[in-house]
Amino acid sequence: MKNTIRFVLDGKIREVDFSKYPELKPTTTVLNYLRSFPEHKGVKEGCAEGDCGACTIVIAEIGENEKLVYKTLDSCLVFLPMIHGKQLITVENLAITENNEKSLHLVQQLLVETNGSQCGYCTPGIVMSLFGIYKNHQNPTKEIIEDALTGNLCRCTGYQPIIEAAQKACVNNCEDHFSKSEKEVVELLKKINSNTETITIKNKSQKYFKPFSISEALRLRNENPNAIIINGSTDIALRQTKKNEFFAEILDLSGVSELKNIKVENNSIVFGAGITIEQVRNYSIEKFPALNKILNVFGSLQIRNIATIGGNVGSASPIGDTLPVLFAYCAKIKLQSENSERIIAIEDFIIGYRQADIKNDELITEVIIPKQDKTGVVNSYKISKRKDMDISTVSSAFKLKLSGESVSEILLAFGGMAAVTKRAKETEKLLIGKKWNRENVETAMKILEKEFTPLSDARSEAEFRSTAAKNLLLKFYLETKQN
Repeated sequence: MKNTIRFVLDGKIREVDFSKYPELKPTTTVLNYLRSFPEHKGVKEGCAEGDCGACTIVIAEIGENEKLVYKTLDSCLVFLPMIHGKQLITVENLAITENNEKSLHLVQQLLVETNGSQCGYCTPGIVMSLFGIYKNHQNPTKEIIEDALTGNLCRCTGYQPIIEAAQKACVNNCEDHFSKSEKEVVELLKKINSNTETITIKNKSQKYFKPFSISEALRLRNENPNAIIINGSTDIALRQTKKNEFFAEILDLSGVSELKNIKVENNSIVFGAGITIEQVRNYSIEKFPALNKILNVFGSLQIRNIATIGGNVGSASPIGDTLPVLFAYCAKIKLQSENSERIIAIEDFIIGYRQADIKNDELITEVIIPKQDKTGVVNSYKISKRKDMDISTVSSAFKLKLSGESVSEILLAFGGMAAVTKRAKETEKLLIGKKWNRENVETAMKILEKEFTPLSDARSEAEFRSTAAKNLLLKFYLETKQN
């Protein structure tokens, strides 16, 4: 499959041959692609960084029992080849025309009736988020609605009429004209996806590879060691849209289904590297509550629907939300090349500022988290300037086991306090064997302050970070004593 991708738009297969359209690059975003057509200009660019939601679209793909699964995405963060084999739905697709009369979709009609729009710029994105709720939830709670709207900024109406529209709309068992045409769409998608030959897009300055098996992905990784690896692209797309970086070679793993499994193996839960953050969040509610807690404030639903756990770990960001809690859960990373594989503790995987112990022929294929026994406590915390849609100022995750009243095991991991996610090992040593009481914790807080030399930046002064880190340890102590 040279230079060509295919997806469903407006009820039919749309083919894009990059060799015939030199204005399109493989790193053209879905947002910019749609904006190039007069019939799909409802999608808007507000921020180009996944923050405002004005560019929200819905992607449908085949799930279990050949039923379509609908996901809201920020189209400014999605490269065009990533929607190969999927249905692309925009705000223009929601209303239908019958007998020369146009009928709004129920979510659109109720947004009108509740006066949920004023200036209108953000409205198409909000409508698509409401559509996403409609297709996924029957009688959703207010919390589900608010979470789904977290990634949509509206500066005119406030959110109450929008929430009211969602509450009134989502009582129809997801029935609409998309339900009626679902079988036809599934057949179109099956036709596209029957060809699993690697998509290779090349022009004078770029190479883009999209394999559909792990063996092919590893082969391409070995042959193209300098290629940028993407799975969800939420980090890499930002580097292009905000920093104007150019990527000459890209290896896109978003089509590798083998990386999208969750399984139980050797007393551990194994997450494929391509599992989305939203899938991890939903799966971890009972099994890994501290992970679920931190993912509840990870970006927006649009971002969580595309960002992957492998990508978040692989970025090795010192403020990556998952890293401290994965430290606390003693997670391991599986790395594979064409001829070998190895498993490494996550603490050893992170080796420097945005640097990881991964060779230029390896890919992250799994994130392995041991099952947790009930004798310990793990909790996670995130401090940021706002609750939702914000980068961590300081994050932390702590693990504690007691023997009687004394500490038998403790792990204190922090993000935002150094160039890497880092454990406070001297503080841990102080607490081991000591009684878990406020006096000892306050002594440990003094040691903790000396373990880190945080930076001052746009998010916070170093002094605040030090104080916050100490207070998070105290907060953890107070919560464990209450329980």
